[in-house]
Order: sequence, then structure tokens, then C-alpha cells
Amino acid sequence: MTISRKLITIQTPPAQPGFLGSGHVARPVIQVNFSESDPFILLMDDQLDKKDNVPVGGPHPHAGFETVSLLLEGEIGDSSHKMKGGDFQIMTAGSGIIHTETIQEKTRLRLLQLWLNLPKKERWTKPRLQDLTSEKVPSLSENGMMLKVYSGTLGGLTSPVKNHVPLIIADIQLQPESNTTLHLPAFYTAFLYAIEGSMAVGEEAMLLAQDQVGWLDRYPDQTQSALPLKGGVAGGRVVLYAGAPQHDPIVSHGPFIGDTQDDIRRLYRAYRAGEMSHIATVPETQRLIW
Repeated sequence: MTISRKLITIQTPPAQPGFLGSGHVARPVIQVNFSESDPFILLMDDQLDKKDNVPVGGPHPHAGFETVSLLLEGEIGDSSHKMKGGDFQIMTAGSGIIHTETIQEKTRLRLLQLWLNLPKKERWTKPRLQDLTSEKVPSLSENGMMLKVYSGTLGGLTSPVKNHVPLIIADIQLQPESNTTLHLPAFYTAFLYAIEGSMAVGEEAMLLAQDQVGWLDRYPDQTQSALPLKGGVAGGRVVLYAGAPQHDPIVSHGPFIGDTQDDIRRLYRAYRAGEMSHIATVPETQRLIW
């Protein structure tokens, strides 16, 4: 018997002023405890409407996890590395890196940035950068559905991106009343974030509306599960995040994730001593462009 996934929690994350100043609105999408969201630590929906040329952002360190960025709209970055709408990036901070996100000009953008836990045995792995441009994202358009798979395998599509933690990230759009059933491992932690319109989820057809996040039930079974979806009256667009839980407790402080408080203290000492390199300096073997 096939397991059919259903929504067990629906939340509407509050919009709040972002740290980049006027024109920046941020939504903290994950509103549950880490034991429920594992391996997902946090997800921010950053929307910026910058109307001046005053630089914002700047260099900052990370260690012990991965940042997973999906740029929905606009451009971000400099001439050496620029992301545009539809581009995807995984930055493995691992043992520790310095990352720069500076926005200098007038711009309008929307960025979903996830903090993804690393397996305990790979917490301090070598830093790595992976970029998947929008043109290279595996995509499918049929029967009123547009599917883009940025990570993992879904709907017969497989992303080339390499994962330390088994991870599915997909952009799913359904025309009004169109329906589909997608399959993913039953034990994966999974949630849907509604970007536009609305979508009915599961056999119960629970409605997920724009700006809402819906958490799916989770099973211990190492089998596939079915996820029925149907577009709302005006159609709908959701981003699916699904990943294998790691079942290891973590300690979080500032820009660092560790296994213990000693890890956090060590990382701050290393950063202050100038022992962390910039992600732009990673060797070519650790820079993957798909």
C-alpha cells in the first residue's frame, strides 16, 4: 500500500523588517523546532526593493552547515559571480569560510536562502561551491504542470547537484484545477512554501495559500510516498523542500553551527585570528558549475 503524504501543520510566517534597511522584508519560513525540521535549520524569504545606490551587506563567516540559495527574482552578486532569477547555489561552509553578499545598486529581488545541516561526520568538510544556472535546471512542462528540480530526483527529473544530505528542492507550478502526484521518500522531512496562488495538498485536498508553509507528515518507512497536488482556482506555485533527517543535535550561534559549544568558541577564535579563507578562493576542484 502506497503511503500518501498529507499536511499536518499550516503556518503563515510573519513578514518583518530585514537587516538590509529600507525596502527589505524578510519572512522566517521555518517556525517549528529543529527536531521537527531536521535537516532544515532555517529558511529566509528575503524580498528587497532597493531604491538607492548605497551599498548594503558585506563579508561574513559561516561554518558547520550549507547555505542553499534559490533566487526567484532579480540579480545578486558582483562581476566575478552573479546570480540571476531562477539560479540555484549550494555553498558548503564546512570547516569555515568567509562569504560576501554585497548589493550596491538599485534593485528588486527575492531570495530563498536555506541553512541545511551537514551530517555529523561531514560537519567540518572542505568548503565547496556549486552553481546551477536557470538554463540548466532539469524542467518538465505537461498537463498543466511546470516542474523544476534544483536538487535530488522528483517527477522523473534529476538534478546534477551533489548533496551531503539527501535533498529534494523543486519549484512546482500548477494551472487552475490541474493535478499531479509526485513521489518522494516517506521518511524525508518535507514542507511546501506557497509562492503564488494556492494549491490543494494530499488526498484531503487541504488548501495551502500564498505566503503559507505547510509541513507534511513523516514516516519511518524506507519506501516511496505519494504527494497529490491540485492547483487552486487561480493556479498555484509552491517550492518543495524535502530532506533526510540526520537525528543529531546541533548548537547554533550567530553564523556558526556545531555539535558543541566548544565548536562555536573554536570557530569564533579561528575567524578572529584570520584563519578562514574567502569562498572565492576555493580550489577549482571544489567549485562546480553545472
